[in-house]
Amino acid sequence: MGPDVARMNMVQALNSAMDVMLARDPSVVLMGQDIGYFGGVFRVTDGLQKKYGAHRVIDTPIAEGGIVGAAIGMGVNGLRPVAEIQFADYIYPAYDQVVSELARLRYRSASDFHAPVTIRTPCGGGIRGGQTHSQSPEAVFAHISGVKVVMPSNPYDAKGLLIAAIEDDDPVIFFEPKRVYNGPFDGDPAQPAVSWAGHPLGEVPDGYYSLPIGQAAVARPGSAATIVTYGTMVHVCIAAAEALGVDAEVIDVRSILPLDLETLAASVSRTGRCLVVHEATRYAGFGAELSASIQEACFWHLEAPIMRVAGWDTPYPHAFEWEYFPGKARVMRALRKLLEER
Repeated sequence: MGPDVARMNMVQALNSAMDVMLARDPSVVLMGQDIGYFGGVFRVTDGLQKKYGAHRVIDTPIAEGGIVGAAIGMGVNGLRPVAEIQFADYIYPAYDQVVSELARLRYRSASDFHAPVTIRTPCGGGIRGGQTHSQSPEAVFAHISGVKVVMPSNPYDAKGLLIAAIEDDDPVIFFEPKRVYNGPFDGDPAQPAVSWAGHPLGEVPDGYYSLPIGQAAVARPGSAATIVTYGTMVHVCIAAAEALGVDAEVIDVRSILPLDLETLAASVSRTGRCLVVHEATRYAGFGAELSASIQEACFWHLEAPIMRVAGWDTPYPHAFEWEYFPGKARVMRALRKLLEER
C-alpha cells in the first residue's frame, strides 16, 4: 500500500470524497439534518463543518422537501449541493421535488437550466431499525427519467462514484448501504450488523479520483453462472458462491440508472445462467427490470430461467429482520437450484 493510499471503511471513504470536493471546488456545499456540528447520524460528514465552516456544511431543519427544494435552487444558481437525507425511509416528503422539479428541469427548460444536485441517503437494513429506518427504495427512483441512481458496495467505489456524482451536471440519487458502512460481511446474523471486522477495510486513494457512473464491475469472476446484484448483497452473494464451492461470476451493478446492460449481458451470454439478488421487496423491485432486460438481451444463450432472490413482499418486519434479508443460505439454495435446471 503506497503513501497516497489509506485503508478506509465506507464511512471514511465517503467523508474523504466530500472533503476532496469541498477543497477542490468552492461551489460544492453540503446540507442536511445534523450533518454539521454532529457530523451526521452515521458520522459520514464528521469534521467537515469544523474544517470548511457552517456556510458550506449546513445544518438544516427536519424538512426533507425543504432540503431538496433548497438544493435545487442552489444548483440552478451555480452551486453543487450535496444534500443528505438521514435515512432513505425519510426521502418520500421530497419525492415531489425530485420528480416534478429536479428530474425535469433540464428537459422543461430545453437545457437553459440544470441542477447538479447529489442526494445522499443511507438505505437498507441491518441495524435493527425497523420499518422506518431500513427501506431500499431504489426501484422507485430508477423509474424517474432525468435522474441517475447509484449504489456502491465498497469503500473504493463509494469514494470514486460520489466524486463523479458531485461533478455530474445532472441530479444523482446516491444510495449508501449502511449495513456495509463499517466493513463487508457475509450475511450471518451472528455477526454485528454495522461493525463487523472480519474483512480488511478497503484500500482507497487519499486524493482525487472518480469512477464512471453507468459502468458495472465484476466483483468475482466465474463461468458456471452469473449473479447480478448490488449494494450489501454483493458481499452476501460472494460468500454464498464461495461457501457452495461454485464458480459463479458476481456482477456488481453499482449504477442502477443508467444501467450497464452490456456487461451484464456479456456475462450471462457466456455462463448461460443468471440469478438476480437484491434486498428490497421482490414484487416490482429493480430485480424485475434486471431480469427482463437480461432476458431480452440473452434469450438464445439462456440454459435455465432467470431466478430472483429478494426481500419479502411485506412491510419491513422488524422482529424478523434477518429472515427478511436474502442471506447467504437463501442465495445458496437458489444458486444450487439454478445450476440443476436443465
